[in-house]
Amino acid sequence: MLLSLINSRTQIVRNGSSVQRYFSNVCRLKVLFFGTDHFSLPSLKIIHKNLIDNGRVERLEVVTSFKAAKNPVKWYSRTEAIRTHDWASFSRNIANSFDLGVVVSFGHLIPESLINSFHRGMLNVHASLLPKLRGAAPIVHAIANGDQRTGVSIMRIKPRQFDVGEILLQSSVEIGRDMLMPQLHDQLANVGADCLIACIEDLENFYQRQTVQNDAEATYAPKIDQKFAEISWRNSTAVQIYDLYRSLYGLRPLITTFGGDVVKIFKLSFSKELPTVQAQCHPPNVPGHVEYSKRTKRLLVRCSDGRLLEILQLSIGGKKMLTGQDFHNGFLSKMSPTERYFK
Repeated sequence: MLLSLINSRTQIVRNGSSVQRYFSNVCRLKVLFFGTDHFSLPSLKIIHKNLIDNGRVERLEVVTSFKAAKNPVKWYSRTEAIRTHDWASFSRNIANSFDLGVVVSFGHLIPESLINSFHRGMLNVHASLLPKLRGAAPIVHAIANGDQRTGVSIMRIKPRQFDVGEILLQSSVEIGRDMLMPQLHDQLANVGADCLIACIEDLENFYQRQTVQNDAEATYAPKIDQKFAEISWRNSTAVQIYDLYRSLYGLRPLITTFGGDVVKIFKLSFSKELPTVQAQCHPPNVPGHVEYSKRTKRLLVRCSDGRLLEILQLSIGGKKMLTGQDFHNGFLSKMSPTERYFK
């Protein structure tokens, strides 16, 4: 089900004065929102707008973590005078006075007793087309996998299990060939917010049409760690490394080594116009070999398929950021061609 369906189903509640007439015969909802980050924020904002517009939402409060120094959910809630609870000291009894729980990128396991407190259930916005990419990092894995399409799912939360509940609504989003993680993240957050409010406004109908996930089709997107960012030059094509870079952009740099020192790659570029070398080329042109073009001032690295990636920004040994030219002048030019390898 795509956003065209959302728009057609929710048109009646987006016409100003018709809102109160529509909900005069429908039970309005007291919503408790759980979220912590920038992915959560569009969903919180759209629920808050529904409350202000006298829509389906009658009451709204927020549960978040006060530990994070930069918590956009906490900041927005306090700015808009929305009552906010700290998860660390949150009294589970508070949930008994709410109808519906909403979880969007919360980062904490919701206890079964809390889930059962909401007599209209709990909804979750998940950034994939479930059952594909269950787990903590679906956006990163979608890009790293080279997927051309992903999406969002509005699902019911089940106790003791992540991302396995019934699906109320899904909407797909194309992944552009050069799209970076932050752009896809923001697009999915906004699409997810639209899907969420559509489900809240017409909750009974979406519950009636909910579908069970097919576990046999499930794939997984576990939390990323430093090892995920390590480059295997011998086993990865240029496209695969470029996809890994796009998936981690804004989160963490790619990791490799040069002469025993750790190298962090912050920015790189891939173009099909860069030349390809054949497997039988002489040893310096094997995967991981680094070369510098003085004519174009490009720092280039060979990948397993013989294609080249251009390194634009990097650091070595934990020191300052370097351009490709800086790296050549300070390090590469001092080594013989047979020693110029990322490993």
